[in-house]
Amino acid sequence: MTSELSTTFDPAAIEAKWYEHWESEGCFRPERPDAEAFTLVNPPPNVTGSLHIGHALDNTLQDVVVRYERLRGKDALWVVGMDHAGIATQMVVERQLEEQGDKRTNYSREEFIDKVWQWKAESGGQITKQLRRLGCSMDWSREQFTMDEHFTKAVLKVFVDLYNDGLIYRDKRLVNWDPKLKTAISDLEVETQDVKGHFWTIDYPLAGEEGSIRVSTTRPETMLADMAVAVHPDDARYRDLVARGAKVKLPITGREIPIVADEHADPELGSGAVKITPGHDFNDFDVGKRAGIAPADMLNMLDAKARVIQCGGVPDELIGMDRFKARNRVVEMLKASGHLVPFVTKTKKGEEVELDAEPRTIPTPFGDRGGVPIEPWLTDQWYVDAEKLAVKPIEAVKSGEVEIVPKTWEKTFFNWMENIQPWCVSRQLWWGHRIPAWYGPRIESDNVSYELTDLTTDECFIGLDINEAKEAAQKYYGSEYEIVEINDPIEVFNRSMRGEWLGNQIGIWRDPDVLDTWFSSALWPFATLGWPGPETPLPLAGGAGGGPETDDQASPTPNPSRKREGNQLLEKHYPNSLLISGFDILFFWDARMMMAGYYNMGERPWDKLYLHGLVRAADGSKMSKSKGNVVDPLGLIDKYGADALRFFMAAMESQGRDIKMDERRVEGYRNFATKLWNATRFCQSNGIGASSRIKAPEARLAANQWIIGEVQQTVEALDAAMADLRFDAAANTIYQFTWSRFCDWYLELIKPVFVGEADSPAAVETREVAGWALDQILVMLHPFMPFVTEELWHAQGEREYELIVAKWPDPRAEVSKEATDAIDWTIALTTATRGARNELGISPGEKLAAFIADPSDVARRVLDRSAAAIERLARLTPVTVGEAPAGAAMQVTAGDDVLVVPLEGVIDVDAERARLEKALAASQKEAGSLEGRLGNANFVERAKPEAVQKARDDLEHHRAETARLEGALARLG
Repeated sequence: MTSELSTTFDPAAIEAKWYEHWESEGCFRPERPDAEAFTLVNPPPNVTGSLHIGHALDNTLQDVVVRYERLRGKDALWVVGMDHAGIATQMVVERQLEEQGDKRTNYSREEFIDKVWQWKAESGGQITKQLRRLGCSMDWSREQFTMDEHFTKAVLKVFVDLYNDGLIYRDKRLVNWDPKLKTAISDLEVETQDVKGHFWTIDYPLAGEEGSIRVSTTRPETMLADMAVAVHPDDARYRDLVARGAKVKLPITGREIPIVADEHADPELGSGAVKITPGHDFNDFDVGKRAGIAPADMLNMLDAKARVIQCGGVPDELIGMDRFKARNRVVEMLKASGHLVPFVTKTKKGEEVELDAEPRTIPTPFGDRGGVPIEPWLTDQWYVDAEKLAVKPIEAVKSGEVEIVPKTWEKTFFNWMENIQPWCVSRQLWWGHRIPAWYGPRIESDNVSYELTDLTTDECFIGLDINEAKEAAQKYYGSEYEIVEINDPIEVFNRSMRGEWLGNQIGIWRDPDVLDTWFSSALWPFATLGWPGPETPLPLAGGAGGGPETDDQASPTPNPSRKREGNQLLEKHYPNSLLISGFDILFFWDARMMMAGYYNMGERPWDKLYLHGLVRAADGSKMSKSKGNVVDPLGLIDKYGADALRFFMAAMESQGRDIKMDERRVEGYRNFATKLWNATRFCQSNGIGASSRIKAPEARLAANQWIIGEVQQTVEALDAAMADLRFDAAANTIYQFTWSRFCDWYLELIKPVFVGEADSPAAVETREVAGWALDQILVMLHPFMPFVTEELWHAQGEREYELIVAKWPDPRAEVSKEATDAIDWTIALTTATRGARNELGISPGEKLAAFIADPSDVARRVLDRSAAAIERLARLTPVTVGEAPAGAAMQVTAGDDVLVVPLEGVIDVDAERARLEKALAASQKEAGSLEGRLGNANFVERAKPEAVQKARDDLEHHRAETARLEGALARLG
């Protein structure tokens, strides 16, 4: 029994209803223990995040795939969860405290973390509700969080394993330091901004002899920590100075530093000499190491807040000064001492003037959260030996074991992975996975030294918890000592100085840092499935059984062959089937998952990696809040419905190319849903309801055979597109079939069937075929438009199951080619005739005579059997077999047949020709002008990208219009 549909389609009325139903009924993870697994993990959004247009694209594509595979009968698991987002979350909570006149340091570490958990419970994770609005069919029953207890155990285990295998270590290197947040940050959290600055030139006098070397810099304050001046080995101007070991004497500090040869210096730029500050510049750090300067000996002139500290003879007046204030003061001091070289320029009148520095626009790295310039800072951090971990992922992509789609991204992948740098994984935060490292005094000359030193000279003990750390410390210090944990290394020193330590006690303290968020999210494909073992059981959704039971982890070195014993979920769903992510996190997350997968599991994390592009503004520019062109996906959902937005995303996604936001197209796909809604209402009004068949019904009528054949072709094309992850092709396939073949043609073709007796064999057959065909549309369209299809599925009649868990189409039908050719010929003739009428301004309803001189076999059959259909659809009557009379006429084609339609008395041929010629000339002129503009290199290179793109779009339009008008003129004869 069908339920009558409303006369209007209202997305808001159905979306919340169906999502709540799907989730409550467990439809997102149907119980299919014996089915083939299909597994997808969602890139975990930040717990502080909200749904943006990039999320909408990424999650739409994932949901399309997982719904498609679920319909194909697979045990489809879409893992969902959130990332604890160390920096972002700590900032949110600290900002909340500041608004209350409070601050983090008023609390102990544990008290502050409790406040973060409280914030998460009350305000965090809003994005998960927003993902539901988008229609994401994730397995919420197993929602994960990277700070969950089982996940924390996995993170700590990986750290300990890596340390024991020599793949994680502590080192002194340069990092991206955020002076506001006072922590190291990753490259992903750095954004470059163009800042108006200056380029200063300084004379460095040679030490003990006449002469000087001239260097230039955008950061003159860093000269306080200079440790060398570099020149190119082949630069003849400085060869002698390098050979005899000459030095320069730094202004202000008076330190002498060497002149070194290094290819980093470019002889063609400026003087060919560059100042080297290895403690505050990434390139200089490498030059310094090549020059034999150990990182421990490199000068660091700033503290964690980017204030000047004493190093290498810095004058007292600069100590404690902010880096930018210090810059101004250093420039003043250099100018006063005569070491600042003025920049000479000319005014508009041609007069020479001297400036302290050359004005320049300087690309400057900023912290995306702290909002202040990043400082390359020399500090002790924990690093992962990424070079060794990258070996297997590189081999996997080269061998095809892991496929990257589009393949064009492979070159980028190899370039980064083959030149990968050590991965800094420590962060100076309180919120996150605390590094499982404890430190204690080092034994020197058989005595325990309690001198305060940096952590690189303290003894380090690694363990999953304090007990394991104490065991390691006990082995180091000996059984005669009692190992105790203290909160602060300074306490060790103070107790020692006060003589408070008993002879048999040694204190160890835990590393205060936490791990980079990407370190934990790298474990997402397997830690979310219950790894590392039975001590962290996770339920299988849908009542399919319990969690892991056994997992032998006796060996500290990962043994992939024994990692999954007893863990049903992990055994079945790892490796994952597919990962979909934006190309912008290829290295920060995707590549690191590959490293973690091969290291911890002994095999790939997923079979295939699909990288999609970015969603850009309508003019092709990048979206940003400052530009005011950010699009809110929730606003689009409110306006057009989730189905329309989802279909837009899928239809526009073309193998990783960026997507231009176009609200008109979103509106167009809302109209598409309305078209299907109204087509279903038409079916209901003619007694067409739900079908109970998977296989196509038997059919005799040509139109019914034709639609069955069209369904078969659509299923094949859709399957092929999904196999290749061609989302645009898949969406276009089902769109064209639904709108054009079913709604426009099939329903039009079968209308006469329902004019006669309701129970005639033709009517009965047609209702059965039409109901079946509509069901196939609903199933095939469901991955793209889940809400409207589920609503229509149930509106068509009683169902044994929801559409979300229905079966994928399998027509298995043989149809008459003679019948389908006849329908195709009729459609082609009608389409051509309607188009010609439109071009020549002929009324759509006016009946026209037509002549066909030499009809094909299919044309003869149609003309003999379906003259009424041609009259009704193409408005051609009669169609005469024979030559057309002389005079103006238009030609239309259907297949290989050409029909001539006389125009005498139908239109004013001369006036129509004049109109078309005028329009053609205008379009040709405009096309020529645009071709000239686009052929001008100055325009293409200097104009705004959006202006160039508009010119290209306009040219394409006028070329198409020219072709159309030429065709219309040709029709006039």
